[in-house]
Amino acid sequence: MIEKYTAVELVHVGLIFDKEKIQIGRLVTQNRQIHFEYDKAFLEKGLEISPYRFPVRSGIQSFDLNFFDGIPGVFYDSLPDGWGRLILDRALRAKNIKPENLTALDRLAHVGQTGMGALVYEPDYISTANRNDRLDLDTLATQAQNILKGATTTVLEDLVALNGSSAGARPKAMIGVKIDKSDIIHGIHDLPEAYEHWIVKFPNTTDGKDSGAIEYVYAQMAKEAGVEMMDTYLFPSKTSPGYFSTKRFDRIKNRRLHLHTAAGLLHSNFRQPALDYKDLVKLTMFMTRDMTEVEKMFRLAVFNVLSHNRDDHGKNFSYLMNEKGKWSLSPAYDLIYSGGPGGEQSTMVAGEGRNPKLAHLLELAKEASIPVKKAKEIIDQCRAALCRWKSLAKAAGVSKDRIAEIDQVLLEKLA
Repeated sequence: MIEKYTAVELVHVGLIFDKEKIQIGRLVTQNRQIHFEYDKAFLEKGLEISPYRFPVRSGIQSFDLNFFDGIPGVFYDSLPDGWGRLILDRALRAKNIKPENLTALDRLAHVGQTGMGALVYEPDYISTANRNDRLDLDTLATQAQNILKGATTTVLEDLVALNGSSAGARPKAMIGVKIDKSDIIHGIHDLPEAYEHWIVKFPNTTDGKDSGAIEYVYAQMAKEAGVEMMDTYLFPSKTSPGYFSTKRFDRIKNRRLHLHTAAGLLHSNFRQPALDYKDLVKLTMFMTRDMTEVEKMFRLAVFNVLSHNRDDHGKNFSYLMNEKGKWSLSPAYDLIYSGGPGGEQSTMVAGEGRNPKLAHLLELAKEASIPVKKAKEIIDQCRAALCRWKSLAKAAGVSKDRIAEIDQVLLEKLA
């Protein structure tokens, strides 16, 4: 991390799938505007890092995207927000650096090679040295709570080192997990052979202590509903039922996959709900040209609606690209009981946000070219999985009050 602030005016952007770095191009700031130019060699590779709004072409491109800090969505996806931005800003203030002075290029330099996906940036203000020391999740969770409450101005170095480019309101850490779950180490860099890349979440100040257990149960139900999910685990805690953790889908061992959110692809401001699942169905077909992937998006829409997951904004859907340029819908993530903006789905279903019904889901299926019989089978499978809420929640240690509260809402949804 920088010790003294000097504005970054040039950032080199690259891709690392395995060991070799592929140079993509350069971001340059001039007269308060950011410009980008693809490398000539990259133009010949036939890889599209953001094909919907930012296709590969020669020449200098400029942008006027105020809600993306003046950079294309594909690079904005690399920037931390929520907790990730808070922890970095606190660390910078501790070094007498004013975060409000930082531009998007400055922040990309603080991501360096540690971000989600395969994009990397130079200059890189994050140390590239691997750290394999063990971590204590209870210690990290306590420190995160103290920071969120404003009870301390000291930021634990581990939290900064584990930040990566985490997004969302809940504190997160990029960790390395031994395959048998017996050990946890730092996880933003390459890991030893017996370890895998995971993300662990901690409660924020408005969550109950059982928030991790609730998300774990939702992941279990999603898997039973046929939603594609990565492996999940509830790590034990001395102060709660446990910490929710999931294996990263942008890493295969130490190989990387390029990651791009729906919001970033569409250049859509995820903080102002405007998307419809019809948009996501169309985007999935555009990106993948695969009806299997479109069906995955429809199934996820059904699960989100029936499970009362209303935090289904544009950054909670992502696409992955491998080194050959092939795109797929990412496994689902951030599935949890949530109220949503104004009590509505963040993403509408066939124009309905407040109370989407079976008819809206079937209209969405029609838009996705999914036969009615198949759509109803998916809906029934999701319903059957969600009926397991009470038994799974009890086994995971969710409080009785929360079990009853969520059960009442689910019963109304499933009626």
